[in-house]
Amino acid sequence: MGAQWKAKHKDLAANAKGRLFGKLSKDIMIAARHGADPAANSRLRLVVEQARKVSMPKDTLDRAIKKGAGLTGEAVHFEHVVYEGFAPHRVPVMVECLTDNVNRAASEMRVLFRKGQLGTSGSVAWDFDHVGMIEAEPAAKGADPELAAIEAGAQDFEAGEEDGTTVFLTDPTDLDLVSRALPAQGFTVLSAKLGYKPKNPVDPASLSAADLEEVEAFLAALDANEDVQNVFAGLAG
Repeated sequence: MGAQWKAKHKDLAANAKGRLFGKLSKDIMIAARHGADPAANSRLRLVVEQARKVSMPKDTLDRAIKKGAGLTGEAVHFEHVVYEGFAPHRVPVMVECLTDNVNRAASEMRVLFRKGQLGTSGSVAWDFDHVGMIEAEPAAKGADPELAAIEAGAQDFEAGEEDGTTVFLTDPTDLDLVSRALPAQGFTVLSAKLGYKPKNPVDPASLSAADLEEVEAFLAALDANEDVQNVFAGLAG
């Protein structure tokens, strides 16, 4: 799937907002290392816009910016670690973590992947493209995602999601440029980040209902882990 994997059932998304705020706070702190002013820090600007769109409390947002920028005197140290492997039924998975304890994260990933298969570096990454992913929704009726992609400089787009959003795919270096250009093409940017797009996604229709449910439960368990920022699964649709 073009966008990162998302829980499709309410029971799998329990406490999702709290987890989302936690993940965004980490992204904000990491981005704020390069400056606390969103106007002068494009990476921070994108994350702050995303946080505002999901109604993150202003004090939580401001605290994360100040903490990341070193204005509170608190030490912030997160390491970016990527784990590769397979969910049940050989569905490839890329898991991005931001952790303050690499040993803890590694141990927990080994436990979580017992129901799948944890791979070594490069064992799954070859089957994904590293791209910029911009999730956007039409700001006006009749906005054309294909024309918007061309005019904004996106490489491709995936439209037709159930919630009416479009995912614009970019070269990693063009993420901010395309994000800035899309509003003029009639689209409101909901989120923008680097991610992984599967080259050969598994068709969910090839799995039984029970098998697909097992895969979904596995992905939900990964997503619920406190060190996990993003889960990208090789599932079509």
